[in-house]
Amino acid sequence: MKIMVLTLMVFVILLTSLPVPNKAADTNVGTACDPKQLQPCLAAITGGGQPSGDCCAKLKEQQPCLCGFAKNPAVAQYFSSPNSRKVLAACGIPYPSC
Repeated sequence: MKIMVLTLMVFVILLTSLPVPNKAADTNVGTACDPKQLQPCLAAITGGGQPSGDCCAKLKEQQPCLCGFAKNPAVAQYFSSPNSRKVLAACGIPYPSC
């Protein structure tokens, strides 16, 4: 009986220590979604200027995350602005259809 209880405890511990797959991780393989990475784009989005090369590189890196950012209340206002569409177009990135 003790062995059975011990085996069950080990099983529960192992089961709870495994990472749980989530939908976001599956769609963004290799990309850490972090809106702070788009800091180089802030001036172009808020001011309407041309995006820098660093901005375009970060947008391309974070492209799989754009729908998530658009749904995030903390940064959604930037993605819904007309300037964000201009910045994406200037970088050659299609506006996401979420």
